[in-house]
Amino acid sequence: MERRKFIKTTAAGSLAVSTVPTILTGNRWKGANDRVNLAVIGVRGMGQNHIQEYQKLENVEVAALCDVDQNLFAERIKKHFTDKDLKTPQLYSDMRKLFENKNIDAVSVVTPNHWHSLAAIWAIQAGKHVSVEKPCCHNIYEGQKLVEAAKKYDVIVQDGAEQRSNPCAISMADHLHSGKLGEVYMAKGLCFKWRDSIGSYPDGPMEKDEQFAFTVGSKNYVTPYTKEYLSKVDYNMWLGPTPELPFNRNRFHYNWHWNWLYGNGDMGNQGVHEMDIARWGLGVKLPAKISSIGGHFIFDDAQTTPNDQITVFEFPNPDGSGDKKKILQFEVRHWMSNRELASKAGETGNTYMVSDTNEIGNLFYGSEGFMSKTVNNWQVFEGQKREAGASGDGLGNHYQNFIHAIRANDQKLAKADIEEGFYSCALIHLGNISYRLGRTLEFDPETMKFINDPEADTMLTREYREPFVVPEHV
Repeated sequence: MERRKFIKTTAAGSLAVSTVPTILTGNRWKGANDRVNLAVIGVRGMGQNHIQEYQKLENVEVAALCDVDQNLFAERIKKHFTDKDLKTPQLYSDMRKLFENKNIDAVSVVTPNHWHSLAAIWAIQAGKHVSVEKPCCHNIYEGQKLVEAAKKYDVIVQDGAEQRSNPCAISMADHLHSGKLGEVYMAKGLCFKWRDSIGSYPDGPMEKDEQFAFTVGSKNYVTPYTKEYLSKVDYNMWLGPTPELPFNRNRFHYNWHWNWLYGNGDMGNQGVHEMDIARWGLGVKLPAKISSIGGHFIFDDAQTTPNDQITVFEFPNPDGSGDKKKILQFEVRHWMSNRELASKAGETGNTYMVSDTNEIGNLFYGSEGFMSKTVNNWQVFEGQKREAGASGDGLGNHYQNFIHAIRANDQKLAKADIEEGFYSCALIHLGNISYRLGRTLEFDPETMKFINDPEADTMLTREYREPFVVPEHV
């Protein structure tokens, strides 16, 4: 949730309230002053950020909201629409009804992870442009199908890897790929997030006087999920493609991140952003070997994903140079930790001042030096003396980029192309499969199957619950 702090906008404008429909003609977006009617699916947490950021863009109207939890609508409408004298959006609890609305041009998918691909595929099939939050898929199979759908239909599909729109990240990749750091042979992604225990709770609704926060040490109590509250939640729709299980507060809002059925742990939550940067900077696509170890330490609670995890990927060199490999390390830590990033050189040239955000970021190692990368800046340290060299910074606007690509009807303008997003998400899933099986895995990037490991292959997908099935033919 701290990720909101990292998103800065570089453009803002007034909201157009014209009701003239927009249409796509040739290679240009035509309509009422190029207006785009957009819907946000999922209005908790990051969903509110999407609403606010799209409302800042010129000639973009957030025309509809969709969420299985209807308890959220009244407060969201007041806060984001009526208090701003903006037109009240249409409301939906079933995204399938939303997709039937021909006046909606684009959707932002901000659901839990287990819904990302299916919601995006349905929207694409309905002719909507789609921006889908990270990770774009809950497993590798459905990510492949999402990419297939994006290529088949004439719509823009953007992945939630928002750093791809940042001048900081773009200049980072340019510097590394130019050879100025020499042979870049290793990247290390860092995701050190302080996360307390989520506790354990019985199945079923809460009582009116019960207090519940997402972590046991927090006093930020949520509205109790009572029987009355749940009467306004389409829980069957929330479960979607996952097995039918009774309601549990720790498998619902936010804490679904820490359950394999719905989330992908912190490597697939905050970590996927830094995994994308690590893969991009290293210049690789899919690995040949994966090894991941870790565990759920300190706490005895309902979390099923690891809270400490170390994963190493070995890639064939992208230039085809035989035995030369590239290595990507990724580490998740959940509790007390040192910091590993240096943001600028100290007075002696070999000591470093650390930045405030250096627990989330990347390190790149080359034959001529190394690079430290945070969300909004990067710094090179050259040679054996580790002297400060080139640097870069700058934040962009991922939301504006999506709208820009829509108006130009040009997928190439989408900074986070969905196929690139999928490759980064694939690393998350490959690492988690290795962790869950407890062994090193060999992978064929061409066939996208494990080598002589049918048990691991079964974990590339999941069993889907009707009618919420990711289609084989999109």
